[in-house]
Amino acid sequence: MKKVYVVCAMVLVLLLLLVDLSFKVDAFNCNPVELSPCLQAITSNVPPSTTCCQKLKEQKPCLCGYIQNPNLKQYVLSPGARRVSLSCGVPYPTC
Repeated sequence: MKKVYVVCAMVLVLLLLLVDLSFKVDAFNCNPVELSPCLQAITSNVPPSTTCCQKLKEQKPCLCGYIQNPNLKQYVLSPGARRVSLSCGVPYPTC
């Protein structure tokens, strides 16, 4: 099961690097690659790092946009992402 998460994470990173998914939301630079420090915490039971929580807080205005993106939705709505959001004290988006 852990291998599946690792493969999914690697696929996500590859997709993000191959396809420019950067966009603006309310004059805020949204870039899902900024959340890469959170990948290990999302895909495993490792607690999120300080950097992960900082980046998640910075990207908070973008989360609904990420949910609307079919390439990112499954990751943002995953149980691991919910757990990381809770651990970092970032309210989970209700879009």
